[in-house]
Amino acid sequence: MLDFYGYKDIRMNYGNHLMSKTPKTPKGKAKDVAIRKGYRSGLELSEAQRLESLGVPFEYEPKDMKISWLDHKTRKYTFDFILENGIIIETKGIFVVADRQKHLAIRDQYPSLDIRFVFSNANGKINKGSNTMYRQWCDRHGFKWANKEIPQSWIEEPHVGYDVEHYIRTKQIKDLNSEH
Repeated sequence: MLDFYGYKDIRMNYGNHLMSKTPKTPKGKAKDVAIRKGYRSGLELSEAQRLESLGVPFEYEPKDMKISWLDHKTRKYTFDFILENGIIIETKGIFVVADRQKHLAIRDQYPSLDIRFVFSNANGKINKGSNTMYRQWCDRHGFKWANKEIPQSWIEEPHVGYDVEHYIRTKQIKDLNSEH
């Protein structure tokens, strides 16, 4: 099977997580193509194209469904994808400390949301001096993750059982009312 860039995709299954090895594209090329098509990264573009090719309904960065989260001040977070079953997907090339802190805070404030990560390299280190990989950080903090692409099993999962948009809006209103 050839991926978006015409490279052969070789897949290996490691436990519950999908790992694949795909030759790298020239630096910057994938991001340039993605930006021209309205995405922020090559990984986001390739996942959107994959979901479309599978006929999976999704929304990309839904503008009307921002998650408010508190970090000494209220901030807004727009997730990358929400699948029809309510699973929220965040794609990451580099997983910096600010993103890790943000996702821990969001998970604490919105415990019912099912936020999962797709990394361009799940074996990437969280920082230069650390032996901890992105995937290990996710395992340690209870986030599901995948390498390179959204696993088919996530797409086929049953609906989370509640209206995600309604939950986000209702939770934000309750939080705002409790502040006053």
